[in-house]
Amino acid sequence: MNLITEKTWFSDKVVKLVVEAPRIARSRKPGHFIILRVDEKGERIPLTITDSDISKGTITLVVQTMGVSSTKLAQLNPGDFVHDLVGPLGQATHIYKAGTVLACGGGVGVAPMLPIVEGFKKAGNRVISILAARSKDLIILEDEIRKWSDEVIIMTDDGSYGNKGLVTAGAEEVIQREKIDECIAIGPAIMMKFTSMLTKKYNIPTQASLNAIMVDGTGMCGACRVSVGGQTKFTCVDGPEFDAHQVDFDELILRLNGYKKEEISASEMWNTQTK
Repeated sequence: MNLITEKTWFSDKVVKLVVEAPRIARSRKPGHFIILRVDEKGERIPLTITDSDISKGTITLVVQTMGVSSTKLAQLNPGDFVHDLVGPLGQATHIYKAGTVLACGGGVGVAPMLPIVEGFKKAGNRVISILAARSKDLIILEDEIRKWSDEVIIMTDDGSYGNKGLVTAGAEEVIQREKIDECIAIGPAIMMKFTSMLTKKYNIPTQASLNAIMVDGTGMCGACRVSVGGQTKFTCVDGPEFDAHQVDFDELILRLNGYKKEEISASEMWNTQTK
């Protein structure tokens, strides 16, 4: 079991949890994720490692409440335990000296983007980060991103903070004014799809961190399969990052919606039981 040591709400649906996991804290790299279960009968939830503190033996996770399991996890408090946690999983981000890196994060996608931005900055790159969300209250980890970025651009759908518009509007403005050598896109699948379409137009190498449905996290079940360059890949072991220009985002989006009815039914049942 893993102890929760800190908890901070970013908004009414997004929470940061700091959890004891000393071995993972020592070995994790940008791009790695963990899978946890809230309780013995809980489903397995994949979460990217946002940060770690080796001296304290902790890792930082950012959770968006969407269904029963994520809501149960978000309701835990410091002093509570998660039943089990395994990681680091997946392939680490390929960090190298590229030149100028454009990092595009949408919503809670900023959480997995943070260690990648840090990694590219430490490798000697110029880093321009774009944080996008529907409104000001959904922008997360801005100060942490600023620490490792040469420039930060904020985009909100409603114009309540920064510039009004989608992440692609901010990205294209940057692309038109200076040479971008690498782009990282992390966020909702639809956001990554259109960011990829934009960078493909300008022939900019782009990596996308995919949020496919996962079960075991070891490549055994095949639930997280995606099509990349016409080949089947498993997000949990081959990814989560892939060449965005080769990803079949339409297939990914279709698969992400595969259990919506079941998720709604489970949430309704759980809400009834907890009233």
